[in-house]
Amino acid sequence: MRAACHRRFALTGKRCYGAPAGDAPAAGAPLARSENDGPEGRGATTDRLTDPPFLIDAPPETVTVTTLPLVIRPETPRDNDAIERLHERAFGPGRYARTAFRLREGVPHLPDLSFTALVGTLLVGSIRVSPARAGSSPLLVLGPLTVDPAFGSRGIGGALMRASLDAAREGGHGLVILVGDAPYYARFGFRVLPPRKLILPGPVDPGRFLGLELREGALAEAGGSVVGGA
Repeated sequence: MRAACHRRFALTGKRCYGAPAGDAPAAGAPLARSENDGPEGRGATTDRLTDPPFLIDAPPETVTVTTLPLVIRPETPRDNDAIERLHERAFGPGRYARTAFRLREGVPHLPDLSFTALVGTLLVGSIRVSPARAGSSPLLVLGPLTVDPAFGSRGIGGALMRASLDAAREGGHGLVILVGDAPYYARFGFRVLPPRKLILPGPVDPGRFLGLELREGALAEAGGSVVGGA
């Protein structure tokens, strides 16, 4: 138990509850995950501990999670298996029926805009961005944004968002859309899209269909059905 407590404390900063005197500290109260499905679900990166979480908000390249550094870096092909396991744990098989998944289905994500978060050698977060079009206008579809529930409430989702959006701006992209929790994504500049301005290939709550202009006028140029692919 002593070794397990040491390891959990290093990862979470929480002490063992009910551990015998002298035992090393370890993880505290159990996690209570909110309804969470990355950009397609409510509260994309707002997993909460049942006791007050340890919050971190630092520049995306240098965020620290307790005693271990968090590294935000571009996704590489060798990350794919770990990311798929992360998606499975976070979303389950129901993700395949969601409208946002259908929009991305069969469309390779853009590696220069997709990032991973690592604590040591452990992959704890991922953000992917895919190309799409609305009429003749290109746009980006953001998602999934996923953070391991054990590392929620530490600023990892925000760090991934900033890295991806900064890269999209630098790349000259004009418009990003997603389906997700409006209050969460508002901090990054996303707003509810005008009704019927853009049409997704399936049902979606209009209050959760969000967009962000990276270039002024990009939204005005886009209209009609959104189709995945460049």
